Amino acid sequence: MGAPAGIQTSRRNVTGYLPIENYGLIGNMRTCALVGIDGSIDFMCWPDFDSPSIFCRLLDKDKGGYFSISPPADKAYTTKQQYLPSSNILQTRYIHEEGVVDLVDFFPRPRSTHVVTKATKATKQSSFREAVAVQDELKKWLVRRVECIRGEVDLDVEIFPAFDYARGPHKTDLGLSEHPPGCLESKTVTFSSEGVKLQLDVTIDHGEEDAISCPTVSFSKEMKPGMHGEGVVCHIHLQEGQAISFVLRDDIPNHITRDVTTEVLDRQQHDTQSYWFNWISRSKYKGRWREVVSRSLLLLKLLTYEPTGAIIAAPTFSIPEEIGGGRNWDYRFCWVRDSSFTIYILLRMGFTEEADAYMNFISERFRTSRSPEGALPIMFTIRGETEIPEIELDHLSGYRGSAPVRIGNGAAYHLQFDIYGELLDGIYLYNKYGKPVTWEQWVAVREILDYVLTIWKEPDMSIWEVRSRKQNYTYSKIMLWVAFDRGLRLAEKRCLPCPNRAKWLETRDEIYEDIMTQGYSHNLRCFVQSYESGDLLDSSILIAPLVFFISPNDPRFLRTMDRILMSPEKGGLTSTGLVYRYNTEQSEDGVGGREGAFSMCTFWLVEALTRAGVYDSKYLIRAVNIFENMLSFSNHLGMFSEEISRSGEQLGNTPQAFSHLALISAAFNLDRATDFKR
Repeated sequence: MGAPAGIQTSRRNVTGYLPIENYGLIGNMRTCALVGIDGSIDFMCWPDFDSPSIFCRLLDKDKGGYFSISPPADKAYTTKQQYLPSSNILQTRYIHEEGVVDLVDFFPRPRSTHVVTKATKATKQSSFREAVAVQDELKKWLVRRVECIRGEVDLDVEIFPAFDYARGPHKTDLGLSEHPPGCLESKTVTFSSEGVKLQLDVTIDHGEEDAISCPTVSFSKEMKPGMHGEGVVCHIHLQEGQAISFVLRDDIPNHITRDVTTEVLDRQQHDTQSYWFNWISRSKYKGRWREVVSRSLLLLKLLTYEPTGAIIAAPTFSIPEEIGGGRNWDYRFCWVRDSSFTIYILLRMGFTEEADAYMNFISERFRTSRSPEGALPIMFTIRGETEIPEIELDHLSGYRGSAPVRIGNGAAYHLQFDIYGELLDGIYLYNKYGKPVTWEQWVAVREILDYVLTIWKEPDMSIWEVRSRKQNYTYSKIMLWVAFDRGLRLAEKRCLPCPNRAKWLETRDEIYEDIMTQGYSHNLRCFVQSYESGDLLDSSILIAPLVFFISPNDPRFLRTMDRILMSPEKGGLTSTGLVYRYNTEQSEDGVGGREGAFSMCTFWLVEALTRAGVYDSKYLIRAVNIFENMLSFSNHLGMFSEEISRSGEQLGNTPQAFSHLALISAAFNLDRATDFKR
C-alpha cells in the first residue's frame, strides 16, 4: 500500500483511455484535478468542483481537453507515481536509460489558515465559512513542475482546454511564444472563453541562464479535430539539474498582473507541503493501517469545499459503473446520507474543525431547506442549493464509449427516507463526540421527527437511488428506526423537552416489529432487500449492527451475513472477497445493465464481521482477511473509486468519499476489536 506504481509504457492503450485507477488526485478544497500516470491531466473543473470542466479527456478522448507533460510517444519509459510524504502533492517520475525526470503537480495552499465567518449576498441569511490565509491569499493556481534529475530527457507539453464541458469556443493568444535564456517574463499563453479566462505562466527554474545549455520553451498553436479552439504544444529538452514550471491560473487584469517567479513557486510548494503535513499530523489514528487511513483522510480533505464545509461524494461525474453501460452519474454534490459517517469519522480521527464546518453546513440545510410539509432534500450543491437538474451531454462519447454523460443528478428529487436516520445519527454523534446541539437544532430535530411520523409507512427509493417502482426497503426502515432511536436518546441524554416522546417511542417499536416481520424471509432465514422483494438479498442490511439496530451475534443477522458471504452463483453477493450491492439480474432497479462490486459494502462487511468477531473469533479472522484483500484493490496511491469490476479494475466516480469513510471506520473498529482480543 502506498508504494509507487511502475508501468512500462509508451502510449495509451488502444482505447485511447487510461484505466480509471491510473489517476491521482490533487486539489485545493475549491476544485481538483485527476493526473494520469502518463502525466496527463484529463479531468479538471474550474474554478469550483461543480463548475464546467476545462479538461475532460477522461470522458471523451477527442473533444474533452487535457494538459499533458510526458516523454514523446515513440519512447518506451517506466513511470512511477506517488504522493510526496504526508501530502497531496503528486510526483510522477519518468525513467529511461538515458535520463530520469520528475513531474510534481499540486494546487498551492498557504502554510496555515484561520477561519472567519462572513455573510455573503449569495447565502442571504446563512453565514458561510471562508478560509483566509494568514500570510498569503489562496492562489487559484494549477502548478506543474518538471526537473531532470539524471542524464537528459525530452518532453512534450500539450495544453488543449475545452471550456464549458467541451461546448464553449475559446480564443488562444500566444503572448510569449519562446522563453530565451535570462527571460524573466512568465505570462506565455492566454485561453479566453465566455466567463472564463486562463493564462499559462512559464518559469525556467534551474539552468545556466546565459549559457547555451539553458532550456528553452517554444510554444506553437495547434487545432485538433472536434475541438472549439486552438491548443498549444511545445517540445522541451532537459539536462540534469534543469527545471521548468508551468502554472495555469485565472488571467488577472493587466494593471495588477504579476509574473510568476521561481522563488514564488518554491515558497508555494514548501508552504503547501507544510500545510498538508501539519494537517494530517492532527490525526488521532495510531493503528496498524496508519498509512492507508492517512491517505484516506487526505483524500477526504480534498473533497471538502472549504467556503461552506460541504463534502462532495466524489469530484467526478459520469465515470461508468460498467464499461459501455448507462450507469453514469454526477457525484459533485453533498448527500445528507453521508452525514453520520462523515461526522463520526472526522470526530473520532480528531478533525474537530472539519466536523464543525460540516455540521454547520448540514444544520443550516435541515433548519431552512425543508419543504412546507417538512421533507428534507436528499442532497445539496456545495453552496447548499437544492436545484440540481440532470442534463445529458450528448456531444461527449463517455469513458470508453460509456454514454450518456450526465451532469446534475435527477436523484435529487427522489423520496429516500433513510436520510432521516443518517441525519439524526450524525446529530447524535456530534452531540456525543463534538459539541452539544443547540436549541434551534433541537427544535428542527423535533419538527423533522414529527414529519417522519406521517411518512414512515410509505415506500421510497432508498439508499441505492433506484429508478423503478418505490418499495418498502428494509434499509430505509432500519434507518427510520435509527431516526427515532437517536431522537429519543438525544432528548434523554440532554433532558430536552420532547412533547411527542410517547409517539416517537411507540413508532420506534412499531418499526422494529415491522422489520422483523416483513423485512425477514422465513424461506431464506435472513433479512431481504424489501418487503416486496421476496427472497432478494441486499448488502445494505450489513449496516444493521453498525447502527445498533440488532446485535452482531443475533442468529438472524449472522445467517444474513453468512448468506451475503456466499458467491452470487450460490445465491450470495460476495465474489473474490468483494461485495455487490444486490443481484442486478434479479432486481428491477430501473437502470439496467451490470455493475461492479461496491467498495463501501465490502468495508461494511468487514465492520459487521468485526463486531460479530467480538463474540466468535472466526469472524474476526475473516474480517482481517477480507479487509487486507480489499486493500489490494486500491490503486497505486491508495485511492478507491465507487466500484471494482470482475476483472479487478476500478469503476465509477473516483475517489469516492463513501468508500474511504467506510475504509477508515472498518480499520478503526478492526484495530479496537483485535486489541481487545489480545
